[in-house]
Amino acid sequence: MDFGYVIKRAWEIIWKFKVLWIFGILASCGQAGGAGGSNSGYRFSSQDSNVTLPVQQFFNQLNPTVIALLIAFAIFVGLVLIVIAIVLGTVGRVGLIRGTMKAEQGAERLTFGELWREGLAYFWRVFGLNLLIGVIIFLAILIIFITGLVLTVGTFGLGALCLLPMICLIIPFMWAVSVVIEQANVALVVENLGIIEAIKRGWQVVWGNIGSMIVMSLILILGVSLIGGAIIGLPLLIVAAPAIVGFTTGTADAIRNGLIVSGFFFIIYLPVLLLLSGILRAYISSAWTLTYLRLTSKPSLPALEAPGTPEIDTTLPTQTG
Repeated sequence: MDFGYVIKRAWEIIWKFKVLWIFGILASCGQAGGAGGSNSGYRFSSQDSNVTLPVQQFFNQLNPTVIALLIAFAIFVGLVLIVIAIVLGTVGRVGLIRGTMKAEQGAERLTFGELWREGLAYFWRVFGLNLLIGVIIFLAILIIFITGLVLTVGTFGLGALCLLPMICLIIPFMWAVSVVIEQANVALVVENLGIIEAIKRGWQVVWGNIGSMIVMSLILILGVSLIGGAIIGLPLLIVAAPAIVGFTTGTADAIRNGLIVSGFFFIIYLPVLLLLSGILRAYISSAWTLTYLRLTSKPSLPALEAPGTPEIDTTLPTQTG
């Protein structure tokens, strides 16, 4: 496979059709992780009671019914946000695949409405595919964890040593699974397959082209995703610096001011973060889609004449003289 073509062509597509940036932002919604948590190691001492005391007094004054309603409302809002993220992420993923496919087929114009409608048309199948694989992965990890716990307790810790090689294989295993998931999603959309058929097709493409897939995954996962994500996330260290300094100082005013300044910086950087994340996600998805198209397309061979009796020249020779 021509890796240079895929890398270059993916950039050409997302640069020409900038509507794919929007779908890259949407697709990122379904992959957002809890990266905001940080363990600063700070602990409040008895001298910091002036910070926690107002909070404790506020909750002590609330009626238990009000607290229950607040908790229920928070859970409801969280569930709504999860549903919205799933819908936007799934439609964004489909839009990127369809957009790349159409661009590769020679489309001169891609519209948001067109890709959005097609994303909704494939929504349930793509959602079901990723949900099914997610459940299988969760159950596999749960079985490994329970097995390891039982062996550790039953052998007084010796069983844990036997699980170390298996734990070391989790990272490459998840890496391989992520590649199969990418190709299965592309197969479902490009070839209009069902969920099980798409998973089988994705596995066939990956296993049948294992060498190309390893090289492409090294380029996209290590070379593009990790490095690009690190560059995009680097300014967040600057954003979090005032809050970290405030917590390190330990006074109530320093903590409050640090959080305010960090929040202000985060609001300023948020649009840039969303845009760069969308471009990165659009590029990676476009490259995976092009990889699938290049590996599954078969150039048409010229029609060959069946071997056999040679043609007989039935024309009569011309008489001379």
